[in-house]
Amino acid sequence: MELKGIDLSCVRGGRRVFAGISFAAPAGAPLLLTGANGAGKSSLLRLIAGLIRPDRGQVALEGGDGELTVGEQAHYVGHLDPLKAALTVMENLLFWVRFLNAEAAPGHRGEAERGLDAVGLGALADLPAGYLSAGQRRRLSLARMLAVPRPIWLLDEPTTALDVASQARLAGVMQAHLDGGGLILAATHGPLGLSGAKELRLGSGAALP
Repeated sequence: MELKGIDLSCVRGGRRVFAGISFAAPAGAPLLLTGANGAGKSSLLRLIAGLIRPDRGQVALEGGDGELTVGEQAHYVGHLDPLKAALTVMENLLFWVRFLNAEAAPGHRGEAERGLDAVGLGALADLPAGYLSAGQRRRLSLARMLAVPRPIWLLDEPTTALDVASQARLAGVMQAHLDGGGLILAATHGPLGLSGAKELRLGSGAALP
């Protein structure tokens, strides 16, 4: 499986954010999006996820499900954590399990429990999400990637608000996804502890070894 961007251009609010961006991200090899603030890292992830349309170019997934869009085969985790403070940790994740997986049985908790355990929040399942710290909220947002498997992970600054131990846990989770044949594109200002990573520096338009 390989995700490709071909001559991508993005215009937002009448401003050209980037142009001429091409990349190839094969399964198992993470692609790190780097560059100065405002270079278009977040916009590129949102474009791949199908949340905004390219001004020019296309995104293609080779070896994926031909009946689904790229966005339907991807998890996108942005800067904001989409949580309801009044719902418990488990209730928040169950909402996403049901929203992202129409085949999930009503009330089924297995996928959600596995996701919470993987990010170290299993013991807080019944706690209202409003009581979580910023790092715990971030981990809960990331848990949906594990509760509902999808081959592509699009991560915008995934280590934001995470302490050192949580960053190491996330690195292990990401590496396991890659080792299982998954794809990861992550906007970051620093290393994520992943092996075989390539870099796409926004502003240069080329993937670097």
